[in-house]
Amino acid sequence: MRELMLNLREFFLGCKDMSENTFESIEQRVSYGVGRQLGDQLRNNPFKEFDVTAVQAGLADAIAGIESQVSHEALNEAFAVVSQKLQEQEQAIAKEKAAEGEAFLAENAKRDEVTVTESGLQYEVLTTGEGEKPSASSTVRTHYHGTFTNGDVFDSSYDRGQPAEFPVNGVIAGWTEALQMMTEGSKWRLYIPYNLAYGEQGSQGAIPPYATLVFDVELLAVVS
Repeated sequence: MRELMLNLREFFLGCKDMSENTFESIEQRVSYGVGRQLGDQLRNNPFKEFDVTAVQAGLADAIAGIESQVSHEALNEAFAVVSQKLQEQEQAIAKEKAAEGEAFLAENAKRDEVTVTESGLQYEVLTTGEGEKPSASSTVRTHYHGTFTNGDVFDSSYDRGQPAEFPVNGVIAGWTEALQMMTEGSKWRLYIPYNLAYGEQGSQGAIPPYATLVFDVELLAVVS
């Protein structure tokens, strides 16, 4: 068995071009699938400087049960250095995002059709309704279209073709504030600074830290 594993290690380290393989057996396809999954994870990792030969060596050694060629201390030190580097990169990007958002809002506030509230929320009335106004404890039904300041869409109930229902006090602060000023049938465009949106942390990868957001919000009904 150990001889088989050692041969497998030699196979991994010797592989330079796998493009000719057809992977006809179940075992080959499963093995290839595992490799693809690992490769996808590495490709999507924020660290982009992987040495593929070293990755192959580490994978082969682990499968073969061979002792690590790099000490745990050296590995921990390397991971710490990379982690610090990635944190610094993220912080630099976050500061850039914050500055971009502040510049966008400062310029946007100069437009006559834009109102700026005391909190820093900016809004533009697109359609005025004549229905009921919700309170913080209300549940509302809305349609919305959310973009970043560059116009890239990150979420849209319009695109899904399905309105959303939620409590007014259960969403981001910019929404909670705006909805209580809207009446049923109204449609507003909200320009929300990061501190009234998803803050310094962002949201699950979809919203980066310090992101200023733009929403078209249509208040369809006050449900309760």
